[in-house]
Amino acid sequence: MNRYLVLAMRRPHFDPDAASAHQAFLQGLRNGGTLELSGPFTDKSGGAYIIRAESIDAARTIVQQDPVHTSGGWDVTLHEWDAR
Repeated sequence: MNRYLVLAMRRPHFDPDAASAHQAFLQGLRNGGTLELSGPFTDKSGGAYIIRAESIDAARTIVQQDPVHTSGGWDVTLHEWDAR
């Protein structure tokens, strides 16, 4: 399993309702053992989370289901991360 860093940055006209749906999404990932870490940035500009997946394609499939991605109000980027 590889680690993937997901950055979610708010756009000026983001949907605040997506944030609570996003939290529920992350809780589901946490319950399933996919999510390692998550949290908001202290300046309220967005947040980040780390997931485990078999491949970048599998990670992308997970991230594309995130409500902050599907709402269109956030810039979401995915990076394979060789963290040690």
